[in-house]
Amino acid sequence: MKAKRSYPETDNSLLLPKEGGEGVNYFRRERGRFVISTDPNSLDPEAVYGFLAEAKWWSNLTPESMHRALRHSICFSLLEEGRQIGLARIITDYVTYAYLCDVFIVEERRRQGFGTWLIRSVLEHPDLKSLKRISLITHDAQSFYLGLDFHFAAHPDWYMERYLDKVYQPFEL
Repeated sequence: MKAKRSYPETDNSLLLPKEGGEGVNYFRRERGRFVISTDPNSLDPEAVYGFLAEAKWWSNLTPESMHRALRHSICFSLLEEGRQIGLARIITDYVTYAYLCDVFIVEERRRQGFGTWLIRSVLEHPDLKSLKRISLITHDAQSFYLGLDFHFAAHPDWYMERYLDKVYQPFEL
C-alpha cells in the first residue's frame, strides 16, 4: 500500500484523498463556481470525447482509445458548476519529463483567462513543478504558451519523432 503524500497547500490548492481509496491525493483549485481537479471522478468522458472528436489533432479517435489515453494520464478537468468546460492532459514519468496535450477550453469560455489558469495549475502541481522538462506540440497557440514561460526548442535539430502514417496523419492548417 502506498503511503499518503502530504503537500503544502498554496494558492487555494488542495490535494484531497481519493474517495474510498488510500494513498492517492488529487489536486484541486477553486475560483468561485469554477474548479480545476485531477480527480478522475470529476472527469466527464462524454464531454471530453465530444470536444476531442472535433479536434483536428485527434484523427481516428474512438471512445476506447480516448478512455485508454485518459486512464494513463493526469487529467486536469476544468469544471463550471460540475460541467466539463476544459481539460489539460499530462503524460509523465514523474521524475524528469512530462508531455502536455489535449488542452481545450469550450468556445464560450475562451479568452476569459481559463486557459491561463488551467495551464498554470498544471505547472504548479506538486508532482510536476520540479520536472526538468514539460513539452507540448501546438499548431496555433504558440503565443499563448510563450506567455506561460514555454519556449521554442533551443535545439530543434535534437528533437525527433516517429509516427505511423496509418495511425496518425499530419494535417494541413
